[in-house]
This record gives sequence, structure tokens and C-alpha cells, in this order.
Amino acid sequence: MNASIIDPLQGDFPEVIEEYLEYGTMKCIAFNRRGTLLAAGCTDGSCIIWDFETRGVAKELRDKDCVSAITSVCWSKYGHLLLVSSTDKSLNLWDVVKGERIKRVVLEQTALLARLHPGSSTPTVCLACPFSSAPMIVDLNTGTTTVLPVSWTETAVVSAPTITTPTTTARNKFSDGSAPYTPTAACFSKNGDLVYVGNSKGEILIIDYSNVEICAVVPISGGSVIKNIVFSRNGKYLLTNSNDRMIRIYENLLPLKEGRKALDELKEDDLKAVGAKSLSLFRELQDSITRIHWKAPCFSGDGEWVIGGSANKGEHKIYIWDRAGHLVKILEGPKEALIDLAWHPVHPIVVSVSFNGLVYIWAKDYTENWSAFAPDFKELEENEEYVEREDEFDLIPDTEKVKEVYVDEDEEVDIITVEKDSTFSDSDVEDEIRFLPVSPIPDLPEQPDKCVDSSSKAVESHHSASPLSEEAVQNGRASHNPEWPIHEDVENSTVEDANGLLSKRKRKPSEKVLELQAEKVKKPPSRLKPSTKSSKAKPRFLVEQETSNSDANSESR
Repeated sequence: MNASIIDPLQGDFPEVIEEYLEYGTMKCIAFNRRGTLLAAGCTDGSCIIWDFETRGVAKELRDKDCVSAITSVCWSKYGHLLLVSSTDKSLNLWDVVKGERIKRVVLEQTALLARLHPGSSTPTVCLACPFSSAPMIVDLNTGTTTVLPVSWTETAVVSAPTITTPTTTARNKFSDGSAPYTPTAACFSKNGDLVYVGNSKGEILIIDYSNVEICAVVPISGGSVIKNIVFSRNGKYLLTNSNDRMIRIYENLLPLKEGRKALDELKEDDLKAVGAKSLSLFRELQDSITRIHWKAPCFSGDGEWVIGGSANKGEHKIYIWDRAGHLVKILEGPKEALIDLAWHPVHPIVVSVSFNGLVYIWAKDYTENWSAFAPDFKELEENEEYVEREDEFDLIPDTEKVKEVYVDEDEEVDIITVEKDSTFSDSDVEDEIRFLPVSPIPDLPEQPDKCVDSSSKAVESHHSASPLSEEAVQNGRASHNPEWPIHEDVENSTVEDANGLLSKRKRKPSEKVLELQAEKVKKPPSRLKPSTKSSKAKPRFLVEQETSNSDANSESR
């Protein structure tokens, strides 16, 4: 689409379903940094990587040890690695280019969410959020885990790192003994030096995971359980989804880099006071009429829009707000529940996953406005008579002779320097993976031949076959020889001809055809001399009739 003829006043958000992707039963999705590849986790333990430009399958990651449903997928910073968590309590790190599994770590419980460290191109640690225990930092090299605190009253207890091994089975509880941990949301900061944890008491904890120390606490009004916590791509805004059916947007007041150092400068006895200087409530989003729960909310690629899916069963609705808090669009899809959402990093495209495992691609319905392309362009509802100017079609009209502009033809044009993309902070990375070679999916294997002896006999008989059979093979047909045994699997068998080509037998010849072919071999037709009286050849049945009459006359004599 030509961007210059698109109406700039149209909202830069998707409107209609452009198409859908289908491959197995997909449950979770994630774009790479550029949005050129889309990873989707399936229920059979495989991970499909789609080329989003061509909508084709670029690679399928599958391992014999990974047969359980995938719960989350996460790309590394430059797309070389892919972290996959599954319901068999395992974390698997894949090499995307080679399609090989590099690391495998088994946790105590199933990780509902797993995220690689965003600040490293080759991360060795990840953040995992188990089903019913506290979030933890996992060392993918050693398999050890560091449990993070989920309540700021535990500061004195967890001042030292708590390192456990995957074989530990103890379940953590709050210090006040209220209840076991519910699924807790957590995410890295943009640079990866801090972890933001949302607990079941309605608090956001800012944690330095290297020292396992709570640096700040941000309470949420209402004290509802925080189900999701997500940063925008630029790291300036934080989004939370709570059980009170409200999406809250916070402005990040800490610097994007060296956030831990900034917290040390704000060090006070009251952690809530530090939290007030770290995050500031910006907007609260909700549906005041239906009061529905939200599923998989996230920011757009530029952070200007916020989307959230309806958590109602049998309803595929996507709500879109601008950053000012106005509801601008409600996208209604098929009558299938929505389980995951992702916004394209660059384009106004939203990808949603339905309960049935289909991935729907929502795109903008562009309307061309030619007045944006040419300011003096005028759209006509009907034909009008037009009187041209006298110099309108001259090579150099008189009206343009005055507007001549000097152009330096000797000026050198720089065609080597590549301008940086403002969408990405470090767009000059050379080893970033943007595309993968598409591997064709092989067809289902055919059934093997049940009778190898018959094929070998067929090869031998072709060398000594009659001219009729040789001519038939040359014409692409496999004729039947009465010496060959007839098998029930003739349809799937193959025969090698004299040139080494394999010709498939498509169907089994009928009994009548076999009888006719056998008669032709046993009783070859007698060769008749061509008649000199007529240049036209007689039909075969007339020749045979004349031959039989001559034989009868000779016997009567």
C-alpha cells in the first residue's frame, strides 16, 4: 500500500480479519523483535515459526522429549534463541537457525510464563512464573532457581538469595500464613536489571533479582490480584491487569538504563515512598457497562495504543484504547474464546489465538485518499467537460518556466550509508536474525512395496519383453506380462524401466484385459501382404473374415 495516498486522519489500528493461520492446535504466540517471524506453541509440544511476510511455515521445532502442551514462547533479543515452557514442567531453549534444543530445565511446577533476559543477546537466565508458587530466576546453564519475594513484609527474611534445585518440593507461603501463592505475574524491565512483580495483595514490587532485594513497593487501589504485568517496547509505560476488571497504565519514572542505581539514590526507609517516585498512575481502562474480565492485554509497537481481549467464553472480542484512555474500537471475531494476543512491533496488525487453535490476523482496512497524494486533486461523482489551457500539454509550460530551480548535477549521492530505524534503539546490529529459509514440508510417505520379488522380475522381463510391452513402457504405460504374478497391491508397486525411471502402476488390470493380452501373446496375428489393388488398408475385422473364408474353401476342396 502506498503510504502517501493513505488518509493520515485514519486511526493507526487494525479493523478487520485479513486472514488466519492454521497448523495443528496453537495456544500461544510471540513476535520476534522486527516482527518478521511469529512463533506459535502447539498442544502437541511442537513450536511453529511462521514467516510473517509470506505467511508460510519457516521452521518447526520438535523434540521427542517435548510432547506436552506449550504454555509460552519468548524470543531472545536478536532472534537467535527461543525459550519454550510446557505443561510437563520443563523449560526448553532452542537454537532457531539450527532447529536444535540447546538446554532443558525441569522445574517443580508448570511455568505459565517464561521470559528470557532482554538485555543480553545470548541470555543464560530467564524469569519463570510457576502455576502456584513465587516467580523465580532460572539459570539455564546450571538449572538452579532463585525464588523471588512476593510480599514486601518478607524483606527481612529474603535479604539473602534463596537458591533451590529443581528437585525441591516445598510450597512457599506468605509470612502471615494466609494462603499458598496464587499464580503471580512478573516481567523484566527494558534493560533487564530489575524485575517487576505483581502479587495477590494488589502490590507491584520492584526487585533487584541479583541480590533478591525489594527496592520499592507500589500499592494498587482496591488491592485486587494482579494477573498480568507488561512493559511497553520503549520501556516508558507499565500495564497491569487486575481481578477488579480494570487495566491500569503506569508511567515509568526511572531511567531506562541504570535503574538500580537510581533506586539507590532514592533509598528511604519507606518502600512505598520509593515506589511513588518510581511509578506514577497514568490511566485506568475498563468497560463500565459489561464489567468484563480481560485477557492478555498489551501495548502496540509504538506504545500509542492498548488492547485487551475479552475473557468471556465463546466471545472473541478485542478492545482498543488510545493512550489517553478513550475506547476507539471493538473488534468482534468468530464465536470462539480468545486465549492470547500480540501486537506487531512495527505495523498496525494484531494477532489473536482462538480456543480452537487458529491464529487470526487483524489488519487495517485502508481507504485511499488521493487528495493526500495530490492536494489539487478533486474527486468527481460524474463526468464533467474540461477545457484545457493552451500551454497545458507543452513540454515546458509557461507557468513552470518561472519556477526553475537550480539542481547541482555534480553533487555526490550517498548510497552506502544506511539510516537507522527510529523504531529500534540499535538497528545497526548485523547478526540479527530477521528471516529464515522456508523448509518445504514433505508429503506423507507412501506405503512400501510388499512384494520385492515381483519388482525384480519386472526389471528382468523388461529386457526380454516383446516389442509391444517395450512400446507401452515408452509411452508411459506399464503393460502386463502373463508371466508376472498378480498381487493385490499392484496399485502401490513400482517398476523400473530400462532407463532407470520409476513408473507407478495406478490401477490393477481387469480380468478381461488380462485374457485379451494373454490371447495376443499366445496367438500373434498373422502378417498379411499389403494389397496392391487398393491403397487404402482394410479394417482388421474384414481381413480376419477373408482369412477364415479362404481356410474354409481350402478344406472343402
